[in-house]
Amino acid sequence: MSLEEIIQEYQSLRLDEVMDHKKFSAYALTHHSTTIEGSTLTEAETTLLLDEGITPKGKPLEHSLMVKDHNEALKLVITSALKKKAVTVPFIQAINASVLKSTGKTYNTPLGTVDASKGEFRKGNVTAGGYYFPGYDKVERLTTQLVQHLNLKIAKENSIIGQTELSFAAHFDLVSIHPFYDGNGRTSRLLMNYIQAYYRLPLGIVHKEDRADYFEALTDARKKEDLSVFLNFMKAQYSKQLQQEIHAFRSMKSGQSLLPKKRNKDGRGKSLFL
Repeated sequence: MSLEEIIQEYQSLRLDEVMDHKKFSAYALTHHSTTIEGSTLTEAETTLLLDEGITPKGKPLEHSLMVKDHNEALKLVITSALKKKAVTVPFIQAINASVLKSTGKTYNTPLGTVDASKGEFRKGNVTAGGYYFPGYDKVERLTTQLVQHLNLKIAKENSIIGQTELSFAAHFDLVSIHPFYDGNGRTSRLLMNYIQAYYRLPLGIVHKEDRADYFEALTDARKKEDLSVFLNFMKAQYSKQLQQEIHAFRSMKSGQSLLPKKRNKDGRGKSLFL
């Protein structure tokens, strides 16, 4: 089955109208994205934190703050997309500021102080995995060019596959500019989610268990200067995610929650919200 057929089957189930599924999708997205960046919260702990405000014992407070901030950033992205707000440089900075609201650090550089919790661009050069990201003096210009390109493409793209690929390409381009000292991955994935929400497509997830392959796809695409390497990886992730959700929806019993389950003393599953 092609990716377009999978998306169409997913949309035919009208999962976006199921409240439990909306919550499940948002919490799962936040869990996977923050785990990729170092959070140690389980999916059940993430759900309890976001739904009931219960901070897990024995886990760094910073990880809980990271999860809560990401969830708020996701709300910002979805709200903006549904209002069809244009992508702007301040909007990208606002996403990053929201992601790092409680955990952003202050960086003292020869060119001045950078407050990561305010979405300020870096004022120094950075590397990762042997790759040198664009110089700090190019960040604002490149981000502006990306925004201009995205707004033109968003307005014109009509096909499902074209819209999906545009969201993946935006993800790749922003994280490859690496405009911030921290939160670039989360911000770039949320920009991808913004475009998907704008087109009313399912929100994409990079699965935590595929973290190593994700970074390898990013690295290989940069080294080979071939975006298709990353697009193919993301298409496979998207297909995997949607097929899992379709299967879960078709399999669930009437009235059963789609949210993660906790275990009773007898080992049986019980909804976290019952």
